[in-house]
Amino acid sequence: MPSRSPLVRALDALEKLHGAPPAPPTRDPLELVLWENVAYLADDTRRAEAFRALKKRVGTRSEEVLAARGELLFEIGRAGIMPGGSAEKLRRTAAIALEQFGGDLKAVVKRPLPEARKALMKFPSLGAPGAEKILLLSGCHPVLALDSNGLRVLVRLGYGHEAKSYAATYRSAQEAAAAQLPPDVEKLTRAHLLLRHHGQTLCRRSKPLCEACPVAEVCVYYRTAKRRR
Repeated sequence: MPSRSPLVRALDALEKLHGAPPAPPTRDPLELVLWENVAYLADDTRRAEAFRALKKRVGTRSEEVLAARGELLFEIGRAGIMPGGSAEKLRRTAAIALEQFGGDLKAVVKRPLPEARKALMKFPSLGAPGAEKILLLSGCHPVLALDSNGLRVLVRLGYGHEAKSYAATYRSAQEAAAAQLPPDVEKLTRAHLLLRHHGQTLCRRSKPLCEACPVAEVCVYYRTAKRRR
């Protein structure tokens, strides 16, 4: 049996601390796009509540979202800080899906990675990292998608480097980490979720809780901070 890479061992340590990550909220690509837009800057709990309300009171088919009353979409979007913007993004998402993709993204996400990523970037709130997250969580492409929390964890661990642009930082970390992870959708989904959660809870942007971190001793950020004391 081949030995586990340092990054896989770090992920195992994170799972031992945090527990196995929960499954994604859905595997349906259109629902994943709606999830991203249902509640602006809401935490996971409030976003999940808003998404459940959308499914129950409106539905997640493009036609259902477009037919929904604006007041209802606004009410659902109150889970975030800009309900009017969330309502508008839900409508735009539904309109793009219906007009350009026949209301169903299942075939779109199965296209070759560059083509699928480009298609998803037409939707609100989705840059390249967000599009890759949809492709990963829908189970269609084994790409290590990262949100800002997961990216911060990887860079602090020494995978990739801080560059002048977010996109360049993202790509450097993604490429460095991917070399140590198998090209497997489920394993990369686990990595995405664990890194994200660790960045939200311990490896925070300001005042990270390094003393409680199970991977501190292999963390470049932590070792550098210790030397400066």
